[in-house]
Amino acid sequence: MRRRGSATKQLSPTAVLARLIAAVLLCVGLGGAHAAMADVDRTATGLRDKYNASQDRLAHNQFKRAMFLDSTETSESENGDIYALVNYPFAVVRVALVSPGNWCDILSLHLNTKYCKASVVEKQDVLNVSIGRKYDQPLEDAYPLLFAYRVAMQNPEYLQVRLNADRGPMGTSNYHIVLEAVPLEGGQTFIHLSYAYAYGLAGRLAMQGYLATLGKGKVGFTIDGLQASEQPHYIGGNRGLIERNTMRYFLAIDVFLGALSGSAQARFEQRIHDWFVAVERYPRQLHEMEQDEYLAMKRKEYRRQGGVSP
Repeated sequence: MRRRGSATKQLSPTAVLARLIAAVLLCVGLGGAHAAMADVDRTATGLRDKYNASQDRLAHNQFKRAMFLDSTETSESENGDIYALVNYPFAVVRVALVSPGNWCDILSLHLNTKYCKASVVEKQDVLNVSIGRKYDQPLEDAYPLLFAYRVAMQNPEYLQVRLNADRGPMGTSNYHIVLEAVPLEGGQTFIHLSYAYAYGLAGRLAMQGYLATLGKGKVGFTIDGLQASEQPHYIGGNRGLIERNTMRYFLAIDVFLGALSGSAQARFEQRIHDWFVAVERYPRQLHEMEQDEYLAMKRKEYRRQGGVSP
């Protein structure tokens, strides 16, 4: 896949490290390894069984809402899963999430997503995504990634959507984003969002560099003990990283569903405001920038994609 922009520039060692780190953030935020996807291939019955078996976790958790998060790690992959109730009818969720263009609106809320455009290539729906750093950045400095998009299954009782990419930068591979949903009584929907990714030696080295520098001291959501002060001790490292990004994308889906009415411009403004408010409910894990900076960055990116913003 060709890079957007002008000819390749000579990069300093610092810039090379920054791009390598960005590649790792890409695979954590948007990835998926085949080995971690075993329990995604279920049907409506399987997901309903998961819901019924998870009542205690949905009712008692640190998120103060009906949801829980799991993560796993191997020597070559990471996986994050969120299960949650959302207060939208399944019919609304189903119609909204079978549109490739709507997924671009969702992915674009993330700090690292600099560009997303849905198109059709040889009768296949695809998402052209560019991933960069957590600040305003020229598009030519971001990493392009092509996701194949498909609705694996949909009917009045079940939805499964998959986004897949075979290759990514710096030795990353086997990207997957999987969402599945079932209707519940009372107009709610039970959602499972899964992320996983595979990486090689370059990705592993970049991860180590990130965790020793920009990612030092950052944590996820899983509590693995108590500190001396009796405060919760949260996991860090690779699992903390994927848990943060899993949460960012779930919150993007949630606020997208909450902003479906109104004009395109009104929906965009509501999404970016609501997403920032949502992530700031978990400042220990998710705070990265101030609201004015985030809103200005996303408005600029929206204009770059052809939207109209203030």
